Amino acid sequence: MPNSTTVTEFLLTRFSDVWELRDLHAMLFLLMCLATLMGNLLIVTVITFSWKLHIPMYFFIRNLSILDMCYISVMVPKACVIFLLDDRTISMTGCAAQIFFVLAFATVELLFLTVMARDRYVAICQPLQYTVIMSPRVCVQMTLASILSGLTYSGFHTGNTFRLPFCQSNVVFYDMPSLLKLSCSDTFNNEILVFISAVVISGGCFVFIIMSYIHIFSTVLKFPTKGEQGKAFSSCVPHILVVTIFLSSGAAVYVKPNSSSPTIQVMINAAFYSIVPPFLNPIIYSLRNKQIKEAVKKVMRRKLNLRKSIIF
Repeated sequence: MPNSTTVTEFLLTRFSDVWELRDLHAMLFLLMCLATLMGNLLIVTVITFSWKLHIPMYFFIRNLSILDMCYISVMVPKACVIFLLDDRTISMTGCAAQIFFVLAFATVELLFLTVMARDRYVAICQPLQYTVIMSPRVCVQMTLASILSGLTYSGFHTGNTFRLPFCQSNVVFYDMPSLLKLSCSDTFNNEILVFISAVVISGGCFVFIIMSYIHIFSTVLKFPTKGEQGKAFSSCVPHILVVTIFLSSGAAVYVKPNSSSPTIQVMINAAFYSIVPPFLNPIIYSLRNKQIKEAVKKVMRRKLNLRKSIIF
């Protein structure tokens, strides 16, 4: 588009121009979205109705599952519409809303994972004070603080980005770095703010998580029996896996400099960042956690018994 024309709507980038691949991508995205929603909904239901799981650790896992259901619902439905109907158009308001929610949910998820590291640290290193330090009131306060911080962070960067004029092109991908490339004004300050804030927040959370696990591992290694060590490690492994997947995929999108146009690698990284962590989280927590698996079995048995009683 010429520089004199102001962009009022955007065209979202396709993953592929081949129709056969579009159908395949649509099926993969839709299946992953449905599996993510069902898996996280199962965890939320099990934790809510199992009184044995009403402790801070599972309170945060339930919050993470609710967040993941919201997170994957932002990008995937529109991506499926693009694949199936070839409707790539998105308004300026719609694009701003999408960027806002993706950034907000990603930030809140990172803060949730940081709070969960704190929870594991207190549970293992200060077990006698666990119920006092991680009281229900403190858990709720930390959750609300994480949500408010994520909304504030996302609102600032979204507003700071969409105050810019866009007039060079209207083809955009799903993330903020690619959107800044479309502005016809100087975006150096925006790019520096995005980079610095991403490094500070992600780096700060990463350092906090690392320090927590250094204390955790040093404490666990002092346990007298291997059984106690294995039990402590097993409660930390799922969290470590989730943090690793989330931070590595996010760094590939927001820290690594992008070219002027989205490449296949950048699009794959962004899809990995937005879809894979919410998809894997329920699998990791359900497979590695005996209490959740037992609670799921109990819920399934109750449903089967209820159906049998209704039939007979």
